[in-house]
Amino acid sequence: MQNNSDDSQQTSAASKAYEVLRDMILNGDLPSGARITEGKIATMVGVSRTPIREAIQRLEHEHLIVNKIVVKPTETELRHTFQVRILLEGYSARCAAMFFTEKDFESLAEFVKIGRTGSLDEIMRANEQFHETIVRASNNPIMIDIIESMKSIIYLFSRTVVTRERPFLIDEHETIYETIKAHDADKAEQLMNQHLQADLDFSLHFINN
Repeated sequence: MQNNSDDSQQTSAASKAYEVLRDMILNGDLPSGARITEGKIATMVGVSRTPIREAIQRLEHEHLIVNKIVVKPTETELRHTFQVRILLEGYSARCAAMFFTEKDFESLAEFVKIGRTGSLDEIMRANEQFHETIVRASNNPIMIDIIESMKSIIYLFSRTVVTRERPFLIDEHETIYETIKAHDADKAEQLMNQHLQADLDFSLHFINN
């Protein structure tokens, strides 16, 4: 019978494998279309194949891997992802305008500032935190979980938007922040929808070209 120590080591190995694989995909070290070879990754991470399989299952749940191949989202899949984001994040922006605290406003302002002055990694993280903070304003655990399950695939699209310097990206963040701070719920929802639609249109350009 496996003891608790063995279980803990197995869980730790699976978590390590998951983090390494996820980071390789998100950073582009494993590009879209790359096949995941369990033995090669196991050697690289320094674990057995079992935790690698567990890591792959988690990444399949996050829609980053399908049949051991790094996903290459189609135009349809991209549109579907953003349809969900627009519905949920637009509503969340409305909630933020009604319920945000002064601390929340300070956080959004800081994320906007980093978006203008930070390094690429800092901007990526600030972009992620900007949206996460607004989503939490929904106070709806189901909605938050849905967005959380899409987090990695959203990051891939966000990386395209940030690294290729989509025009007006941070200007839009700042306008959304100002509208939320002004407690204009209708406008906040509208601006978030337009912001994400612009992200979608920009990403589609690189899928189709």
